[in-house]
Amino acid sequence: MLTKAMQTEIEQVFDNKPAAYTEEHFALFARFKAALNAGTIRAAEPDASAPTGWRVNAWVKKGILLGFRLGGIVDMSIDTARQPFFDKATYPVKQFSATSGVRIVPGGSSVRDGCYIGKSVTCMPPMYINVGAWVDDGTMVDSHALIGSCAQIGKNCHISAAAQIGGVLEPVGAMPVIVEDDVMVGGNTGIYEGTVVKTRAVLGSGVILTRSTPVYDVARGVVLSATDDMPLVIPEGAVVVAGSRAITKGAGKDWGVSLYTPVIVKYRDAKTDARVQLEDLLR
Repeated sequence: MLTKAMQTEIEQVFDNKPAAYTEEHFALFARFKAALNAGTIRAAEPDASAPTGWRVNAWVKKGILLGFRLGGIVDMSIDTARQPFFDKATYPVKQFSATSGVRIVPGGSSVRDGCYIGKSVTCMPPMYINVGAWVDDGTMVDSHALIGSCAQIGKNCHISAAAQIGGVLEPVGAMPVIVEDDVMVGGNTGIYEGTVVKTRAVLGSGVILTRSTPVYDVARGVVLSATDDMPLVIPEGAVVVAGSRAITKGAGKDWGVSLYTPVIVKYRDAKTDARVQLEDLLR
């Protein structure tokens, strides 16, 4: 009931921009952001009735955008001369304590306020997690990795070094990138444009997933593509590597040119599990 009331208030203020924002508006946003931080609301959530297994909560994305409207740019620097930091007053860095159960290894990482970070998450420097993101328990976000705004990352995932998990705030109804539980995202991988990676999938180093690039599933003999109504969905347990497909006509064929494409070479097995297991000792 409280969430429904908050949704109504957020949508009212977002859809009918007032001439000036009042203390009540700032108080509403403070409650909204506290709920984001606590994980009681999220930009997208599991929905067994949806074709992808997920639904977008557009009103939550409206609330995040409202925060940008409300906030003025302020000096948040600890030392302006040595390390300047200017951002919206409504989005400082997220506050943690030892009781949060999150490992943030020193070295230049940043987590923006208004995102959910679960227990036993490990943040290796430097990495960045943007507002609206959800990173669930036991996941490791490795060096130079990005978790974009509203991206949803499941439990016990490994987001390897230099991986880019794209975010999306606008349009508000667009699906953010979804990475479900126990997924291994290899180094220098990019996941963009609302792609959904299902449970226990493994993405090899250098794999790029977008709406416009088909995925060739040689294990099952099918080609996976996004449509106007559906994002690209990587099946549960799929092992995806970077591959290529030959151009079959025109000058490209004559020149022997190939195009990049992701390839599902197999589905996860015991041998794969042994190679990608996250060690509890790192926790």
